[in-house]
Amino acid sequence: MKNSDLSLGSIGTQLGGVLKKARAYQAFIFFLIVAGLYGFILWRINVYSNAPASQSTANAQVASQPHIDQTVVQKMLDLQSNSVSVQALFNQARANPFQE
Repeated sequence: MKNSDLSLGSIGTQLGGVLKKARAYQAFIFFLIVAGLYGFILWRINVYSNAPASQSTANAQVASQPHIDQTVVQKMLDLQSNSVSVQALFNQARANPFQE
């Protein structure tokens, strides 16, 4: 067993030796880091895309359905039937809905 000195200078020289050996593999290490980040991002996207909707979100979607009051619909129909020019306008719009 080697008797190693734990002084700050000896740690620096040992770390320098490890760094010299690691430089030969720097492209591979960079590839591993990028691949790890890419995998982590894909994993997080998968987790968020499969998350169930909360109860408040589900309630908001149900409550967002439009509601038209029947009295308003009846009033519009009455106005249409009472006015000849409005009837002509509606009939023209039905005949050619893309005309401006």
